[in-house]
Amino acid sequence: MGALDLSEQKSRLAFEILARENSRMLMVYLRSLVRDEAAIDDLFQEAMIVAWRRLDECDPDRPFGPWLRGIASRLVMAHYRKQKTVPIVLQDAVLSAVDRHFENINLLAGNTWEDKVVALRDCVDALPDRQKVAISGRYFDDLPMQALAERLEVTLEACKKRLQRGRAILAECLKKKGVLSAAEAAS
Repeated sequence: MGALDLSEQKSRLAFEILARENSRMLMVYLRSLVRDEAAIDDLFQEAMIVAWRRLDECDPDRPFGPWLRGIASRLVMAHYRKQKTVPIVLQDAVLSAVDRHFENINLLAGNTWEDKVVALRDCVDALPDRQKVAISGRYFDDLPMQALAERLEVTLEACKKRLQRGRAILAECLKKKGVLSAAEAAS
C-alpha cells in the first residue's frame, strides 16, 4: 500500500508541475477560441480535471502542452455544440494552425511560458505611447477596429496604421529577445 501511495504522490506532483507550467498557455489558447470569460474559466477547470483523470493516458515521451490543448479543443468543440453554434475559428485547419503556433512558441528561447509572457509584456511596455494604446485597446481590451479608432480619435485607416506599426515594433523587440523567430515575425 505504501508503494501505491508513493506512486500516486509522484503522479500528483508531476501533474502539478506540468499544470503550473502550462496553465498560462492553456488560458491564452482558450481565449483564442472563446470570448466568454465565464466559459473560459469553466473550460480551463474542466480541461485540468480531465487531464488529471486521464494522466495515465499521457505519453511521458511526448510534450504535455499539445496533449492538454487537445483535451481543451475537444471541450471547446463540445461547448459550442451545446450552444448549437460553431464559430469559423474552430475549423480543424485553424485549430491545427493555432496549435502549431503554440508549439513554435514552446521551441523558442525562454524556459517557460511565463518567460515568454514576461518578454511580451516588456516589449509592449517599451512601445511608443501611440502604438501601446492602440495595441492594448485592440488585443487586451478586445475592441473592434471602429471602436478603437473612435477611442483614439483617429480615422479607421490611421488606427490600422498604428496597429501595423505597433505589431512591427513588437515583432522586432521579440526577435531581439529570442522569443520570436524571423519566419514568425514575417507572418
